[in-house]
Parts: sequence; C-alpha cells; structure tokens
Amino acid sequence: MIEFRQVTKRYDSDHTALRQVNFALNRGELAFLTGHSGAGKSTLLKLLMVMERPSAGEVWVGGQLLNSLPRRQIPYIRRHIGVVFQNHQLLFDRTVFDNVAMPLRVIGVAPGDIGRRVRAALDKVGLLSKEKMNPLQLSGGEQQRVGIARAVVNKPPVLLADEPTGNLDPELSADIMNLFGQFSQVGVTVLIASHDITLIDDMNRRTLRLDQGQLVADGRPRTEVNRG
Repeated sequence: MIEFRQVTKRYDSDHTALRQVNFALNRGELAFLTGHSGAGKSTLLKLLMVMERPSAGEVWVGGQLLNSLPRRQIPYIRRHIGVVFQNHQLLFDRTVFDNVAMPLRVIGVAPGDIGRRVRAALDKVGLLSKEKMNPLQLSGGEQQRVGIARAVVNKPPVLLADEPTGNLDPELSADIMNLFGQFSQVGVTVLIASHDITLIDDMNRRTLRLDQGQLVADGRPRTEVNRG
C-alpha cells in the first residue's frame, strides 16, 4: 500500500532530509515512524501527501507512483489519504459536525450521504452525541477525536498521523492509539509519526526509526531489545 524505493530528498547541497530510504507497508498494517527532531519524519510524510517530491528514488501509494504525478491529479490522491495533525486544525467557528463534513463537501458528496457518513465517523470515535457542539467546548482528547473522524470520514485506505498524541496525557494517548488499531483491523494502512518512545514501546508495533535522514531500524521495539 505504501512503498519507498531508495528515496532521497535534498533541499539544497547542504541539507539532505532523507537518504536512500527503503520500506513497504501492507494493507491493514500499523507502524510507527520515529527519530530525533530533524531526522526526516515530516519530510517523509510530506512525500506521501505529495507536498514534496523526491530528489531520487520512488514513492508508491496504492499502486500509484507519486514522483511524476501530474499536479491536477494530486487532489484525487489526497482523497485517499487521511491525515491527523497534532494541533487538530479544527475550525472553531463551525460545529463538530461541520468540521467532520468538510472533506465530503469539498469533493461534492450528496447532502443526504454527508449526514450518514459524518455520524458514522463520529460514532466510531465516540462523539456522536456532540455533533452540534463547538470544538472549543470539547477537551483536548475529544478535539483530537474530531480530527480523526474528519480524517477517516471519506474511508481512505491510508491514514497518516503526525504526533497525534503530543498534547495528550498517557491515558488519552492510549485511547487514541486503540482507535488507530481498530482502523488497521478493517484494512486501513496506518503510519504514525511520534516522539513518544514509551507509547511506542507499549504498543509493540512495527517501528521505522530515522536518524539523520537514514532508516536505521525497522522492527518491533521489544524484538530489538531482546536481540541485544
């Protein structure tokens, strides 16, 4: 579903963000992406969202090569990739329902279908009863759930999350991760960028670790410790 083949990204002669990165994630796989600040995590996610193009190598999503994707096709690809941000990026002048409905309205989904799909997404994240509220009335954890509902309302096959638990306490972080696990169980490929090593260790999922733009580890944390 996601594949990087010898991917390098240079911004200029003095800064190479990624160096010959190779990995593949299958349909329904959940994996973490970690590494120090500046290791290349954000660049890798931007390549998947076609916000950046690789300097060398190939980036594939769902059988589509993204390198030479015409600009007019980028919105179509992005419809198949849900994105969850650390700071939610919710609109506070709209209701919870309207925030989640935004991606569907952008692509012209029929009004009758929007209500059904938005409520299904809110139900999945446990917020169906709060659809008429303003996001400012919600807790940080609930706001993050709204962001997740918005990311999955279009049923994308790929879900990317950039530090989704960065502002949450450990209990809420675990709840959010359980949600991501549920999505992977129904076939969504999930890649989560995170600095939270404790959380990553507790989840014991496949972890891709970047260091100075290079992929230096690929496996389960506990497996790596046991090998040592």
